[in-house]
Amino acid sequence: MGAAVYSRRNKSRGTLEQSPRDTDGSNQVRRFALMMAMLLVVAACGDDGATTTTSTAPTTTPDSGGAVTSLQGVRSATVQIVARGTFVDPFEGTQINVPGAGSGFIIDPSGLAVTNNHVVTGAATLDVYVQGHDQPLNARIVGVSECNDLAVIDIAGDGFPYLEWYDGPITTGLRVYAAGYPLGDPEYTLLEGIVSKDRVDGNTPWSSNDAVIEHTAATHGGNSGGPVVSEDGRVVAVHYANNNVGQRFALARDIARPVIDQLSEGTDVESLGINGEAFIVEGFSGIWVFSVKSGSPADVAGVQGGDLVTSLEGLRLGEDGTMGDYCDVLRTRLVDDVLAIDVYRPATDQVLRGQINGRELEEVNLPGQGTGNEDPQPPGTDAYTYSIITDDSGSLQVSVPDQWFDVASGIWNYNGFEAGRFLSASPDLAMWAESWGIPGLFFGASQLLGMSPDEVLDAGRFDDQCDYLGRFEYDDGLYVGVFDSYENCGPEGSLFYVIAAEPPDFSFLVYLQVSVATDADVAALDEIIRTFQVVGDISP
Repeated sequence: MGAAVYSRRNKSRGTLEQSPRDTDGSNQVRRFALMMAMLLVVAACGDDGATTTTSTAPTTTPDSGGAVTSLQGVRSATVQIVARGTFVDPFEGTQINVPGAGSGFIIDPSGLAVTNNHVVTGAATLDVYVQGHDQPLNARIVGVSECNDLAVIDIAGDGFPYLEWYDGPITTGLRVYAAGYPLGDPEYTLLEGIVSKDRVDGNTPWSSNDAVIEHTAATHGGNSGGPVVSEDGRVVAVHYANNNVGQRFALARDIARPVIDQLSEGTDVESLGINGEAFIVEGFSGIWVFSVKSGSPADVAGVQGGDLVTSLEGLRLGEDGTMGDYCDVLRTRLVDDVLAIDVYRPATDQVLRGQINGRELEEVNLPGQGTGNEDPQPPGTDAYTYSIITDDSGSLQVSVPDQWFDVASGIWNYNGFEAGRFLSASPDLAMWAESWGIPGLFFGASQLLGMSPDEVLDAGRFDDQCDYLGRFEYDDGLYVGVFDSYENCGPEGSLFYVIAAEPPDFSFLVYLQVSVATDADVAALDEIIRTFQVVGDISP
C-alpha cells in the first residue's frame, strides 16, 4: 500500500542515522533503551488513538434477538468495546489500567461478537456497550488472530440481535456503510461509501492479510473492529485500518469469515498471543509488544509487554514496517511447533533468546562476556572463511567472514542528510549494535560530507566506552587518511578501529568501523583492510 502511514495508534518512527554505532559515542540500541527508561508512567491514550468514554450506550429498545434485516437494524448489533489493562507504548511508556475504545458486532444471539485483535488482546477487562442496556456488559475473549487482526469475544447474556454475512459478490462500486463508535464517542455512527478497490495488499504494521478491500466510508480511530455493511445490513467486511492519505481498509468476508469461524470455536489462529506492531528505530527493527495474552505461547515463553521481538526462527522481523515476515513464519508452522525467538527488552537493556513452545527466554551470554578470563570464540567456529559482499547498488565491496552472514546496505544517513552509501555485516547486526562483544563492520562512502578524515573522526569519538589508544596515519596503497584505535570497549573489553580515508584525488571519503572481539576477528580486520573499496557510483 505504498509509503502511506497507517492509523491504529498514534505513533512516530525513527530512521537510520549515521552508522550502527552512533558517532556521538553512544550505541543506538542503548540510547533507545535510555529513552524507554526516561518515559513517564502515563494513563492517557486509548486504542486507535480513541478518546476513552465512561458514558453508556443509548438505551433505545433493540430488535428482538434475531438476524438484522435492514440498514437501520445494524445499530442494534454494533457494539462499543472498552478494553482496560496495562499496556507498554514505545513512546508513552507504561500505561497502567488504561481504557482503549474500539468497535465490534454481534454474530450470534448467544453474544459472540467480532472485533480486532489489537482492540482486546492483553486487556484485563472488557466492557461492552450494547444498545438497550443501561450498563456495559462484561465479555471474555474466545479466540484471537494477531496476523489477521481479528478477535471473537463472548458478551454476557443471550438473545442479542446479530448480523449475518453479505452473500453477494464484493466488487468495486458496491455501496457500503461503516458502522461503529469512532473516536471513543458513545454515539453510534453510520457513514456511507463504496468499495473503491476489491483487492489490495493487506500488510500493515500490526497485521498481515493476503488481501483486503479499500472503501470510502469515513472512519477514524475507534472504528476498528466495526462492521462494513451492505444496504440490507449484512456484513461485507471488518474495518481495521486507515492511513494518512485518506484510504480506509477492511478485512473482506471471504478472508475474515473462515478465520472467525475458527475463533468462535475457541481456537487462536496465526497467533502467539501478543498485541504487537512492527517497529523501526534508527535501523533497529522488530515487533513491539504492547501487551501479552495470559497463558498464551508468548506468555509461557516469557515475552512481556514492552519487549521487542527481533527475530523468529532466525528471520529478522519488521524491517519492511509490517508484520509480514512474522506472520509468514507462523503460517509455515503448526500451532505447537517449537520456534526460536530473540527478544530485546529495553526496560532492562537485555538481549534474550528462547523458544516458543520450548525453552523459556534467557539472557544471551554474548561472546566476550563473563568473568573476563574466558577465551571467547566467534559464534560456531574457531576460524573464519571469507567471501566478497557488495551493497545493494554494487558500489561498495569488501571481503568478510562467511560467519558474518547478517548483511545490510543502503543510503548512508549522516547527521540528517543522505551522504552516500553504506554496507554493514556481522554475525548478528542487532546484537552488534547492542554489545561490544559481537564483531562487525560498518563501511560508508560519501562524496558529499565535505569533511576531512580528521574532522570525521573528531565528530565521532568513543572515549566514554573504550580506552583511547590514539590516532595514527593510514595508507593502504589505495586510500590515505587516519584511524583511531580503542581497547577495553564495554564490559567485553573488545578492540575497536575507526578509519577515515580518501583516494589520491580526494573525490570521496571512506569511513569504516570494525569491532574485534576474538583473535579470529583480528585476521578478519586484516582481510577487510586488504579488500574494502569503492567500485561504483556512491551517490545516495
